[in-house]
Amino acid sequence: MRTHYCGQVNAAHIDQTVSLYGWAHRRRDHGGVIFIDLRDRDGLVQVVCDPDRAATFATAERVRNEYCLRVAGRVRRRPEGTINPNLGSGEVEVLAHELEVLNPSVTPPFQLDDENLNENVRLAHRVIDLRRPQMQRNLVLRHKVAMAARRYFDARGFIDIETPTLTRSTPEGARDYLVPSRIYPGHFYALPQSPQLFKQMLMVAGFDRYFQIVKCFRDEDQRADRQAEFTQIDVETSFLDESEIRAIMEGMVREVFREGIGVALPDPFPVLTYAEAMRDYGSDKPDLRVALKLAELTDLARTVDFKVFRAAAELADGRVAALRIPGGGASLTRKEIDDCTAFVGIYGAKGLAYIKVNDAAKPNEEGLQSPIVKFLREDVLRAILERTGARTGDLVFFGADRAKVVNDALGALRVKLGHEKGHAEAGWRPAWVVDFPMFEWDEEAKRWGAMHHPFTAPKDGHENLLESDPARALAKAYDVTLNGWEIGGGSVRIHRADVQSKVFAALGIGAEEARAKFGFLLDALQYGAPPHGGIAFGLDRMTALMAGADSIRDVIAFPKTQRGQCLLTQAPSPADERQLRELHLRVREQAKP
Repeated sequence: MRTHYCGQVNAAHIDQTVSLYGWAHRRRDHGGVIFIDLRDRDGLVQVVCDPDRAATFATAERVRNEYCLRVAGRVRRRPEGTINPNLGSGEVEVLAHELEVLNPSVTPPFQLDDENLNENVRLAHRVIDLRRPQMQRNLVLRHKVAMAARRYFDARGFIDIETPTLTRSTPEGARDYLVPSRIYPGHFYALPQSPQLFKQMLMVAGFDRYFQIVKCFRDEDQRADRQAEFTQIDVETSFLDESEIRAIMEGMVREVFREGIGVALPDPFPVLTYAEAMRDYGSDKPDLRVALKLAELTDLARTVDFKVFRAAAELADGRVAALRIPGGGASLTRKEIDDCTAFVGIYGAKGLAYIKVNDAAKPNEEGLQSPIVKFLREDVLRAILERTGARTGDLVFFGADRAKVVNDALGALRVKLGHEKGHAEAGWRPAWVVDFPMFEWDEEAKRWGAMHHPFTAPKDGHENLLESDPARALAKAYDVTLNGWEIGGGSVRIHRADVQSKVFAALGIGAEEARAKFGFLLDALQYGAPPHGGIAFGLDRMTALMAGADSIRDVIAFPKTQRGQCLLTQAPSPADERQLRELHLRVREQAKP
């Protein structure tokens, strides 16, 4: 039926007859000649309807935006002065010999070239939103990314194996989505947060190189880079160590960017330890385009009388750090400083002390402007200037609180001001972050939790720390970050049942509970499980970065809102009484406040 896609018609097709299908992007009547911009997923082409062809012209008069059309006609060069260099088909037009309305359209809810659309309106009318050229490009790019990944892994001997979507609940991370069983009253499946346990068992089964592009589900709050259901490129391999796994996966990221958007990423990616990333950037997914770094002041703060600094420094998990803004003494107004204070409050910071460096040669009240200068000795002020590298005209912000608050607040402020005040470069800055702690302390539950997941192997020699000093135990875990986004995370896994039991014990999971939740994995590990490890990449996140989108919702065909709703289908929705009875469920009335 179709000889070409609209966006493919170009000067090479002049004098050829083409058959096209698509939608009327816009229609223009220019003094007896009607122009229709015909659009399909590949782009636009200008169709000319001449009154000499009466039937074609009469049909063109009826056409309105978003009518579905068939066009047959001859390709000709556009008249001089009318070439559109912004279109692939901009040198030519199609003189319509035949024009057929395949289906008319009601007036669309918005203009497809409107750049200021409310997102909820777009999501409620997602079918029309997906017709917009930008969204068409995004989903085509997503396809390219997925296919590039498939080709890469296939060429290296990885096998695509599907794992179950209905599985059992193992609530060790985010909340599971539960699916009630009709056949087994009171029992539930869970939708997988990850194929983690299944891919480990595939390694035990001898499929030493596995991959899958797979849907995963997490019942957690939505963000720009997070959805209730998301897609990951999931990979696992046996008989490779941590550096060998990273090398293969890094190659995949480079290949995908080269094929998807023609970008050559650095080779190799730089490697940071988790401790270095948190010390210098306050984040385990640092945006390395920003040149600014944090300076450590905790040891200095323990020696001062200024209570805000000293109290934070003496906390077991406290930190005092500084962020230097070059030229900030002049470029940041008082209102902007106040705005920065409000900004860090989002991350739990109770305030934001600062010093304007009017004269770096005078580390005292004469050369430094701030309410806190009088509380700090001159030797301390001199040390602050040295550690931050502050010069005349700079501004230094301070964070003093628990380490997590300081890192979150100053880390976010670093990125914000780095981009706003010209301290960031363009381009792509990937990095590996390695040597994560095995555990993080859960203050609410008063116990250790797995920083990644309970199946991550400890660094060699750290097995004994699992019992004696869990806080110091490091993991064979690695994340790959890009421009401030985590795009992938993985680890070498525990392949010995005795080590897995030690990790469960450190997490407060007793033998009986471990058997009930993970008995199938523990059993599998006893059958000569090979050393293995892997990673999962966020397909949505990678594509969003490549597309320059602010949210992964712009690269997912039918996403949920930030409140987890599908505005197109009105999901979630109530189930009828018959369905509930079949599932042995009853909906409890919500208590009135």
